[in-house]
Amino acid sequence: RRGHRPARCHHPPARDSAANEKDITAPEQERDHMSKKLQLTLAMGDYEIVRALKEGIVQPDGIELNVLTNMDSTTRHWRFLRNQDFDVAETSSSSFLIARDQDMPFEGIPVFLHRRFRHGFIFINTAKGIEKPTDLIGCRMGVKQYQSSAQLWMRGFLEHEYGVPHKSMEWFSELDESVEISPPADLKLTRLPHDKGVETMLANGELDAVMHPDLIQPLIDKDPRVGRLFPNYKEEEIAFYKKTQIFPIMHVLGIKREIVEKYPWVPINLYHAFNKAKALAMRKMVNPRIVPLAWYREAWEEQEKILGRDPWEYGMTEKNESQLKKLVGYSHEQGMISREIPVDELFLDVSQGRKRGAEFRV
Repeated sequence: RRGHRPARCHHPPARDSAANEKDITAPEQERDHMSKKLQLTLAMGDYEIVRALKEGIVQPDGIELNVLTNMDSTTRHWRFLRNQDFDVAETSSSSFLIARDQDMPFEGIPVFLHRRFRHGFIFINTAKGIEKPTDLIGCRMGVKQYQSSAQLWMRGFLEHEYGVPHKSMEWFSELDESVEISPPADLKLTRLPHDKGVETMLANGELDAVMHPDLIQPLIDKDPRVGRLFPNYKEEEIAFYKKTQIFPIMHVLGIKREIVEKYPWVPINLYHAFNKAKALAMRKMVNPRIVPLAWYREAWEEQEKILGRDPWEYGMTEKNESQLKKLVGYSHEQGMISREIPVDELFLDVSQGRKRGAEFRV
């Protein structure tokens, strides 16, 4: 049409595509960063009471866990206490006491993932004439690692319940210690060469007895040269519990001190997550179909009758405090720590205040 002028297209100045992308995504990246949880690596055993944590069914508030379970206990303890490979780890209660005594950079959370009675883990050479605990006096005793929790408890109850002083025996240790110690001068302790193992030495008669955290292979293989000091170990353990109220704590939960200093809220949130995971497991385990044992339910009921409803209780309860004091006493008596550490110095306070946290309200 006459007088009509075609409209001109007005394009904005060209912008750098990278800068444009940056402008668009920067706020999103900032929001994403703000919403990220604290990432922590947790090393622990693969137990039913932690399965909900491992599988992500239970998640600690504000924390994303990278869970490692594919290593044996002694390896995990070494890597945590020596190498500081993990942020949080299940670790030997005995080695933890030594680490605290030496002011190593770790704190404790009162979560006790592994407990075990230990009367059934003292093994003897059947040709040595050992029939009762006092026959161990003067013997050659092998251990996997001298400072491990299992050995600490066994030496303690042998000395105090059965009259077998730990210094009345000669000790042979297979592994390096999880935390370096200087044994008392009057303790007879020998580190075995790399080609020697306490299980084989016991069967061959080079050792009279062995204390071990696990069932030893010669016993599993029904080797007649090897037996238990307490053939009726279950009865002994029940009697021990009824007398002492101790279901021995083997492992505690350690955490790097630097994490606690930077994020003081982390130990409390972890503690409650572990408690929730254990509660879920205990509810699940009530079902007799969960375990392929004919008399599983009867065993569960027997345990509850003897040990109570929650033998794996966490926190600084009266029972836990009592046995931790006993453990500290054994460790000091056996020369592994320099003083009897008060239990309130061992673990972080995970209290949220009286009656707080039990019920969630908006």
